[in-house]
Amino acid sequence: MGGARDLSDRSRVDPFIVMDVMERARAAEAAGRHVIHMEVGQPGTPAPAIARAALAREIDKGGLGYTVALGLPGLRSGIARLYSDWYGIDLNPDRVVVTAGASGAFVLAFTALFDAGDRVGLGLPGYPSYRHILHALSLDAVGIETRAEDRYQPAPTSIPEKLDGLILASPSNPAGTILDRDGLAALAQTCRARGISLISDEIYHGLHYGDRAVSALEVDDDVTVIGSFSKYFSMTGWRIGWAVVPERHIRTYERLAQNMFICAPHASQIAALHALDARDELEANVETYRANRARMIEGLPKAGLTRLAPPDGAFYVYADVSDLTQDSLALSGRLLDEAGVAVTPGLDFDPTRGSGTLRFSYARSTADIEEGLARLAAWGGW
Repeated sequence: MGGARDLSDRSRVDPFIVMDVMERARAAEAAGRHVIHMEVGQPGTPAPAIARAALAREIDKGGLGYTVALGLPGLRSGIARLYSDWYGIDLNPDRVVVTAGASGAFVLAFTALFDAGDRVGLGLPGYPSYRHILHALSLDAVGIETRAEDRYQPAPTSIPEKLDGLILASPSNPAGTILDRDGLAALAQTCRARGISLISDEIYHGLHYGDRAVSALEVDDDVTVIGSFSKYFSMTGWRIGWAVVPERHIRTYERLAQNMFICAPHASQIAALHALDARDELEANVETYRANRARMIEGLPKAGLTRLAPPDGAFYVYADVSDLTQDSLALSGRLLDEAGVAVTPGLDFDPTRGSGTLRFSYARSTADIEEGLARLAAWGGW
């Protein structure tokens, strides 16, 4: 006697471990513990005040419904102006596709650019959801092991054969490293020469502590760029992001967006539009991260963690703890249970070498960072 068909193979993705850590931390807090959050890449600051005020006014008017699939025209134009302000790029707003978070942009881009079975390269360590979304779309995620001496970024000579796509991230997650113009241009040239579709994850742009990050659009106009309001603009839960796509791809993205998402949330689009005008508030946030970064680079070695990759941007420190453990998942559990500090095991970012690494986020308040470092130093149970 037959039964219901089992789940698809493509649904069998690994968990996003940091979200599991977040849930364990939430449960500990519900039980009355005070947890310092160094696990999740979420700013401790709210959406900009001007954005929240503008949305409140709009809600009072009523009438928030569907928008056109590619996003509010004013928001698309505002994002295009951002590329002029930050990079000196004269960007056609028609190329901007507003999405339900950067995650929605990745789903659209992977669907638009690749067919089932295509091979897409990505650096390891790297953002885990690249691999998981690719798998869920029946695509082959090809990990590229990066080296500390290359700042945990792929090098042109490390790009495997027979790739259909390559994902780059600068600043990267988890290491926070930035590709300079020459490095990014060399990778873009490699992709052009080999017919590889290049997707540039630029969701941490605006968060840099020396030279600014270079957009892939500065070195090659025929690429796909992913951006987000989550990080620099401090709007994680609003789920609003974007893609910049080649002009010949616009209609394809529009058709996909119409059918897969209808549109990004209207309320979030309104808030995002006004967040673009909150530069003073946002730059003050960056200064907090800059101060937190300095405390982490000084404080983690004092707590017993000396093998660090100093970040150029984003708000993470990636620590090699292979001299202390080969089970970063168990170590992160001990840190939560015994020290009250939530951190992310490196297995999220590198399924093999991540057993010996941890990622520390310094996106919260400076007071939280100082307390977390003090707890780590007092624990000393490495």
